[in-house]
Amino acid sequence: MADNKVLLITGASSGIGAATARAAAAEGWSLALAARSTDKLAALVDEIGAERALAIPCDVTDFEDQRRMVDAALDRFGRLDAVFANAGTGGQPGGFSGAPVDSWRKMVDVNIMGVAYTLRASLEHLKESRGHLIITGSIAGRRTLPGSMYSATKWAVSAIGYGVREEVKGSGMRVTLLEPGMVDTPFFDEPKPDALRPEDVARSVVFALSQPPGVDLHELVVLPTPPTEG
Repeated sequence: MADNKVLLITGASSGIGAATARAAAAEGWSLALAARSTDKLAALVDEIGAERALAIPCDVTDFEDQRRMVDAALDRFGRLDAVFANAGTGGQPGGFSGAPVDSWRKMVDVNIMGVAYTLRASLEHLKESRGHLIITGSIAGRRTLPGSMYSATKWAVSAIGYGVREEVKGSGMRVTLLEPGMVDTPFFDEPKPDALRPEDVARSVVFALSQPPGVDLHELVVLPTPPTEG
């Protein structure tokens, strides 16, 4: 159990973030939950319990907002033991020849800059606690998807994970790059019955967090089992 340990989650209001909040709460973590959707955050805190969880409205594309997010977590709990840089967004179809260019900017701002801002705002506190950083990448950051700016941003997230691990080497921190396949979340307009569920990915986060101090899981690739043939 992780009683008295504090986990900060970005993109916590739905999908992987919300599922991870529930799974981590069941393991005794105190939770700082950040997202733009204040109504969903408030409902999640009510579900988990206000004595254990804190809702923090935050736009991850705004660095000052992320600094305030970390300050709010520290003001409430006094420490940070783990940060799950999970916020992300998708784009629109059309590839590099046809997708709206505004959708590219949004993905870069959320998927790349948002993660980088989370690191800048939290790393010194994680070094103090010899804590754990988990970053949501994607299998799309390991494979080439034709015309996909989303894939390009997730390749960048993979590079961030590799780079920050080297930067904090020797500090006692651990860094895990989580790379799920397709997950059935509000990210998609239509249900994806053959995809992972958010709870599947949340179990992987809790698994990484539960390892003893001498174990550092560098990467976790989580994919759905292929459909049965015949």
